Amino acid sequence: MNVLFVASEMAPFAKTGGLADVVAALPAYLHRAGHDVRVVLPLYDKVDTSKATFTAILEFPVDLGAHRYGCKIFRTDVGGGFPIYFVHCPALYARGSLYTSEGDEHRRFLCLQFAALMIATKLGFSPDVVHCHDWQASLIPMILKTLAKSDPVFARSRSLLTIHNLMYQGSFPVGIGPDTNLGSVAHLFHQDLMRAGRVNFLLQGILYADGVSTVSPTYAKEIQGEKYGGGLDGYLRARSTTVVGILNGVDYGEWSPDHDKHLAHHYNPFDLSGKERDKEHLLTSLGLPYHPNVPVLGVVSRLVGQKGFKLFDPVMFELLRKHGFQLVVLGSGEPGLEAMFATLQRQFPRQVCFYNGFKNDLAHMIEAGADMFVMPSVYEPCGLNQLYSLRYGTVPIVHKTGGLADTVTQWNPRSGDGTGFAFEHHDEAGLRWAIEAALATYKQPKHWHRLMQNGMAQDFSWDAQGKLYELVYGRLVAAGRH
Repeated sequence: MNVLFVASEMAPFAKTGGLADVVAALPAYLHRAGHDVRVVLPLYDKVDTSKATFTAILEFPVDLGAHRYGCKIFRTDVGGGFPIYFVHCPALYARGSLYTSEGDEHRRFLCLQFAALMIATKLGFSPDVVHCHDWQASLIPMILKTLAKSDPVFARSRSLLTIHNLMYQGSFPVGIGPDTNLGSVAHLFHQDLMRAGRVNFLLQGILYADGVSTVSPTYAKEIQGEKYGGGLDGYLRARSTTVVGILNGVDYGEWSPDHDKHLAHHYNPFDLSGKERDKEHLLTSLGLPYHPNVPVLGVVSRLVGQKGFKLFDPVMFELLRKHGFQLVVLGSGEPGLEAMFATLQRQFPRQVCFYNGFKNDLAHMIEAGADMFVMPSVYEPCGLNQLYSLRYGTVPIVHKTGGLADTVTQWNPRSGDGTGFAFEHHDEAGLRWAIEAALATYKQPKHWHRLMQNGMAQDFSWDAQGKLYELVYGRLVAAGRH
């Protein structure tokens, strides 16, 4: 199949979360499986162009209503061997950040969508599937069914919209309508919403995409309910037969303790001695004392409300005092959460280290050197860190929601089954129970070793998850022929 990916992020070029990892790894899998895959994304000024050779291949204007943007298209092939097309438009993408709250944010990603379709047309690349990611690409299904309908390049194209986080919807004032170039089919926009003065890009994608997917089976169910549906649950329920949840995969070439280039010591399920040495290396490199029998809890996360860290105050303060374990945190985000972790570090200078920011090698070191990894997310579409933790023998402590519920099973000391600790109710009592259950199990070496081995035996590779996307593509293409 010919597959065109359109997305706002792709590792290693532009990343704020798991979307970037998916857009790097899934096309690589599909390419290995023999499909012709192309990816289109913005050339932000933050992209490190030294990571690859960029070749200019096209130049054209993109008109959005009364606005004209000059675009130059650069191509690069990185590692995976498939083409990546970058849309170079400094007027829109030279902002110092991937996303903004500026008045032309809608045009930044409208330009991406129209440019992606123009690239396909000019190169004569006829996609069987246009795979659209999040609101930044979610008007493409509507464009394919209207403005691009007569273009022979898209005569057989089907669209798949993948929702990585439903809470980011691309909702804009109705006055941006002319910029969409869809005024001639304005009746296809949600009319009640327009009367209320808004246009919702993600909603339009849900209404017009041939298929809708999200990044875990449980999240696919959750977003069809009011609690996590973000106001779009009714529309998702209306097409529930075409909403599928496929877990994100892990690139074990990058994330595996037996060959991780960021680790001082490698290890595997048959020889775990390197993990303890990685723990010592992690703590000493951060200025914390190393004690062999003191457990280390790790956190690598954006520090935002969704990630659930408000539960840490006062729970983590109490538990650090009571149990004397150590805590290593890597992340940045909301000032209040950053201040909380800074306070923890001040109050427990020999137990806590808070690294404010992001450092890729430290993220790998925490996955390897910690004994437990804490993810108390309020909701979590998929989550990747718990999958990394499982592979590294670092026991996940999670809230039972979304992808966390699908990937971490509760430890059962009687049967020896389970891979971690999952609390059902998102409250202080739930988090306290899960951490104390993990700490109690850590004191039982035979149980702890079995728990680590269970996690390390899990397979969430793209070879497993990618096949599920191939099935979805196949169903969409077959349905389009009837």
